[in-house]
Amino acid sequence: MDAFQRVTAWVDLAAVERNSARLAAALSADAALCVVVKANGYGHGMVECARAAIAGGAGMLAVATAGEAFELRGALEEPPIFVMGALTDPELDVALGAGAELGVWRTGFLDAVAERGARLGLRPRVHVKFDSGMGRLGERDPVAVERLLALAADDERVELAGLWTHFATADEPDSPFFEEQLERFGELGAPARRRYGLKLHAANSAATLRSAASHFDMVRCGVAVYGLDPFGGDPAESGLEPAMRISSYVADVKRFGPGDSAGYGRRWRAERETSVGVVPIGYGDGYRRGLGNHADVLIAGERYPVVGTVSMDNITVDLGPEPAVAVGEEVVVLGPSGGRRIAAEDLARLLETINYEITCGISPRVPRLARR
Repeated sequence: MDAFQRVTAWVDLAAVERNSARLAAALSADAALCVVVKANGYGHGMVECARAAIAGGAGMLAVATAGEAFELRGALEEPPIFVMGALTDPELDVALGAGAELGVWRTGFLDAVAERGARLGLRPRVHVKFDSGMGRLGERDPVAVERLLALAADDERVELAGLWTHFATADEPDSPFFEEQLERFGELGAPARRRYGLKLHAANSAATLRSAASHFDMVRCGVAVYGLDPFGGDPAESGLEPAMRISSYVADVKRFGPGDSAGYGRRWRAERETSVGVVPIGYGDGYRRGLGNHADVLIAGERYPVVGTVSMDNITVDLGPEPAVAVGEEVVVLGPSGGRRIAAEDLARLLETINYEITCGISPRVPRLARR
């Protein structure tokens, strides 16, 4: 083992940089890359991944909260930051203080941004959001969006910077709804761009890789930057490199006879003489309870099944009747080992969820150690 921690999330910043460069190279000629680093860089470490993304060609960074914008601006002075989420009045002050650009979709919030910006001696840049079908934040009525665009353009206290939307089914290749949303946004965005000279942006990672027509003036890529496949398949098929590797170690090896059980509820019992390894990682670290009796781990490149219930701080692994595993050996629960790999997509399928949730769910008590 090359770290003293019981669990370590190793983050390959070179992979983040290369993924960003790969995405930037795939863009239409006039489109720019905005990298989404919200939720602690999808669990990978926000500030370090932001730096790597900029090195890979990102021209803007996007977050969801004012606190994220504040932390990012404290570490990075130069790149523009876009806050995509809803903000309370106190959060608005924090976001404006960080010099962030803001999403707006209601006249009342536009007024609040203008007033608070003027009070701080700032002229905030705002991006009007059109809900073209996601059904979350944003104005649904195109006429109301046009009205809000005109208000923002006429208000000298703010600068109208963009019009944006978000796709609901870009990661579902057979869904026609993606094309419907793209058409709605294009019909509204094209004349708005001519009239106001603003920036249009709509594409997430899936849309960026799926359709050049969605690139417009900027794309907002998140999951693909970290080497996770936006379609839930093999990242390599999209030219992406997973950036996270999570390892623990064998803390103990115990001999089991037939009928001996491991874990809460005795949900696994040995069918034969075997050895069981105890690995100090659990759902308190983000290794989900639902992986018990379903997932594998890698030790020196060999697969071993996780047996019994995942507890808060430990899992148990069936090492077989004649184990070639010793106490202290590294255990990989996510990432490569000896030519084999456990992918976030693999764990997501076992849990019937998405790869985003696997990395975002790694808890704060797991240190992220960045390396290239």
